[in-house]
Parts: sequence; structure tokens; C-alpha cells
Amino acid sequence: MKNFTGYSLYFYTDILFGRGTETQTGKMIRKHGGNKVLLVYGGGSIKQNGLYDRVVKSLKDENLLFAELGGVQPNPRRSLVETGIKLALAEKADFLLAVGGGSVIDTAKAIALAMANNGEYWKFYNGACPQKMAPVGVINTIAAAGSETSRSSVIKDDIETGRKFGFNWDPCRPVFAIMNPELTFTVGAYQTGAGSADIIAHTVSRYFFEGTPVSHIGDEFMEGLMRTVVRYAPAAIAEPADYEARAELMMAAFLSHSDIMGMGRSGNRGGEHAVEYQLSGYYDTAHGAGLAAVMPAWMQYIANHGDPVQTARVAQFGTGVFGVKPDLSDPLGTANEGLRAFRNWIKSIGQPLTLKELGIPKTDLPAVIKRCVDHYNGKLPGYMELDEKAVAEIFGSIV
Repeated sequence: MKNFTGYSLYFYTDILFGRGTETQTGKMIRKHGGNKVLLVYGGGSIKQNGLYDRVVKSLKDENLLFAELGGVQPNPRRSLVETGIKLALAEKADFLLAVGGGSVIDTAKAIALAMANNGEYWKFYNGACPQKMAPVGVINTIAAAGSETSRSSVIKDDIETGRKFGFNWDPCRPVFAIMNPELTFTVGAYQTGAGSADIIAHTVSRYFFEGTPVSHIGDEFMEGLMRTVVRYAPAAIAEPADYEARAELMMAAFLSHSDIMGMGRSGNRGGEHAVEYQLSGYYDTAHGAGLAAVMPAWMQYIANHGDPVQTARVAQFGTGVFGVKPDLSDPLGTANEGLRAFRNWIKSIGQPLTLKELGIPKTDLPAVIKRCVDHYNGKLPGYMELDEKAVAEIFGSIV
């Protein structure tokens, strides 16, 4: 008999989805109580494609004052967060507007924490729990991290340790998210593929939950979402202006990291992110690309060394997502067939399967492994606890 964990469900984020929705930004900020806005964005592409002008017009139409912080990089930096905090406090901003992808949103979330906590924020990425944070609104420009609806923020500590630190708290979810799939038409093939791998990873993290199998409907949601990404990622890469494909990926991204996919599940989950952080954190690889390389190797380790339930779970991933024919007499064989299909799909969307493809030297492997286990006091938590030997096998299989 399956054990169901009680849960509460409150979809915190007010979502506005469709063509031209960015023109309603000012109205959404007013709706959610904003008066003085700090606009956060990345490298400036929003100024080249006209999005910046449309957003600014929307703010001015609502008589909203704003300051701006550009320059957010992939794997967002703590140093820029601190620059943003000083600006937000000096300008007396009361609302954060993130225009971009996960790195921009996570940066805005960190600044929002500091705005409501007398400039304090980093201690919350090291285990302390806040009481409040300033509201964050989002205009999403890539289907990937899902930070537009998630309770998390991940920041790279480029000041002291070089590591990535995560923060999770329900009020960390943006108060609204504006999603126009047309804004993702200019996302290149590589980033579209990396983003798609990231979406899969956030669902995988919830699919491989300690104590699974849990709820049938939860599995159906997750397998259906992953099948959607498997189908539409190649379509979006082949035809960047395919609205249907871009819309499906954008919906999959926000649903994947909204925690709907993990309903009824508790305990340790996933583990692929903890392994990957040591790559993007130190080498500035695209997070989704790192996950593309790590996920099949991590699942292969579980299939090879897990208990019968864990091996069967990897086999179910293959049958439920890639349509592999199940062989009840040989769950490991079924798991291996599913992982072959997974690797082939990753390759088909232009993503790496090895550290070499990520540009990480084989000679760095011992240091990568050591950082990985040291960061988690010797053992990585997750669906299957991983010690140094396990991490070495996972990374060693993808050199």
C-alpha cells in the first residue's frame, strides 16, 4: 500500500500568459502593491529587441518610478547582488521587477530579501530563515529554470568560496509572472536545449523522491510534462518562431519548478543538482548543459547500485517518458534501454554528455569530486545518498 504525505497547495504566483502580456507590466505591479521599482535584467538584449522600451512605457503609463540594474550573468553573482542591494536601498525601492531568465530572477530574489531585512540576505543562503521579503515580479524570457514560480534562489558566491548556495522559502515565489512565448523566439539553439534539460531536471528531482512510488497522479503529471519537453524541445530548436513549441516549453518550465509536480511526496529527493553545482559553480558552464551531462550518469549509478525499488524507478522513467517496452523480469535492462533513449535525446538537442564537451579538463576531476563531497560534509543527500566513491564513479563515467 502506498503512503501519501499530506500537503498544502497555494499557487502563490499570479500568472499572465500569452502574446503581448508584457504591456501589462505596470498594471500588474500596481495590482501587487508596488510603487518604486528596481528593474533587474541581464546583458542588455532586452534593449536591442524592444522589450525594454515596452516595459518602461508600461511603467510610465502607471506613473511608476524606477531604477535599474543590468549586467546579471549566467550563474548569478553575489557581488552584483550586493551592488543591487545598495541601489535598491538608496532608491527606496519597494518592488523588484526581473526581466530575463533564472539568473535574473534569482538575483532579484536575493535583493528582495535584503530590502526587507535591513540589508541582510547572505545568512539566509546559509541556513537562517527570514520573516519577510520584498515582492518580486517577473517577465520571463526563456523556458528553463522555472524560478518564475519556484520557492528557491541560487547564487554563486564569487566573493569568498566560489560555490553555489541555494535558498528555499515559500514567500520567495514571485508575486506575478508575465509569460509571452514570443519573447523566447530569439533564444539560440544551445540555450534552448540547455533550458529544456533544466526543465527535465526539475521534474526528475521530484520524480526520484525518497519513498517512491507515491501517488499515481503525481507520476502521470511528471511523466506527461517530461514527454512534452522531449517532444517540443527539438521543434523549438528546428523552428525558433514556432509559437506552439515555445509555449509548451514555457508552460512546462513554470509547472516543473512550482512544486505541483512533487505533491504528496516528502523526504530526500533527486541529487542531480548537488552533483552539477560543482560544474557550473566553478567553471561557469550553462547550468542546464551541466545537468544534461550529469543526469543520465547519476541515474545510471542508481540503476546499477540501488535497491530493487530504486532500479525499478529508473526503469519506470524510461517506460513512462521514452516509451521503452518494460521487461518485468529484467528491470535493469529496461532502465538501461531508457537511459540510452535519454542520452540520444540529449544529444539530439545539442547538449553535452561528457565533461570534455563541457570544457572541463580530466585532470580537474579529483578536485571536482572533493569539492562536491566536502560541500555536503562527506555525503550528498538525495534519492540515493552518495559518498565520495559514488560521486567519483558518476563523474568518472562522463570524463
